[in-house]
Amino acid sequence: MASPTPNSGDIFDVRRIRRLVELMNDHDLSEIDLRDAEIRIRIRKGREPLIAPMAAVPAPSPVYEAPAAKPAAAPAAPAAESEEHVAVIKSIMVGTFFAAPSPESPPFVKVGDRVGPDSTVCIIEAMKVFNEIPSGISGQITAVLVESGDPVEFGQPLFKVDTRA
Repeated sequence: MASPTPNSGDIFDVRRIRRLVELMNDHDLSEIDLRDAEIRIRIRKGREPLIAPMAAVPAPSPVYEAPAAKPAAAPAAPAAESEEHVAVIKSIMVGTFFAAPSPESPPFVKVGDRVGPDSTVCIIEAMKVFNEIPSGISGQITAVLVESGDPVEFGQPLFKVDTRA
């Protein structure tokens, strides 16, 4: 049986793989993922994390909605008064929302929990990367607006937080 020639399209050709590694080094890439029909080659620097949810990538600051100032002339109803101190933590990316680090673990936060700016409130998975999302604000969780496993969009409300607490 004759071995394939380098130009025969063999994806596992050592010279091709070496060239891809050189390109990664030249352009400071951590991963290359190539696909052609049913053929795929993926080269990644570093080790695969043992527990995927704990492999967090530094995420941008969370998007949250600060309480809006009320006009002084309009009298406030009791229900509207309580909304004055409510901030909304919004999704900072498109992905899948996870309330806990694993299916067996308790959620990061639940209604009634107090959070600080650095408290992790959830994980959003995007392209097989699990990003821990900090609250960005201090207060008490008053509502969880999405279910674990739900897809979320950029800017979608995730939690309501009473900033008085």
